[in-house]
Amino acid sequence: MARDVARDWMWSEACEMIARAERMHRELFRPAGTQARLPEWEPPVDILESDYEVLVLVALPGVNADSAQAGIEDGELVIAGTRILPAELRTATIHRLELPQGRFYRRLRLPPGRYSGVRRAAADGCLVITLQKAERDRG
Repeated sequence: MARDVARDWMWSEACEMIARAERMHRELFRPAGTQARLPEWEPPVDILESDYEVLVLVALPGVNADSAQAGIEDGELVIAGTRILPAELRTATIHRLELPQGRFYRRLRLPPGRYSGVRRAAADGCLVITLQKAERDRG
């Protein structure tokens, strides 16, 4: 049992290191001249697929689902928006601020197929994006 927990933890750490390396690679190899309009951060995501839909869970605590944009461009899901401190906290003394603020942007390659719709909802601090598979792509 303890061996399974250790293996799962190591696997999780390895996946996080790969994701971190990919983010660093994207930052390093951006075309010249794009630095001025770059977003400040990329939210982490999970992508899950069933027979009828693809679910994308985007960790965006404090972001209203209606204020985040999500759309499909060239077979990729594009997620963008801004996370800002509530007005009543802007004059507060900050002791620790770990949640990123400002503009976010994430572009994700989608599983092959056609999608008939994009829905957004918020649940447990995540933006939940549901992509309905087009009828002929099911099974």
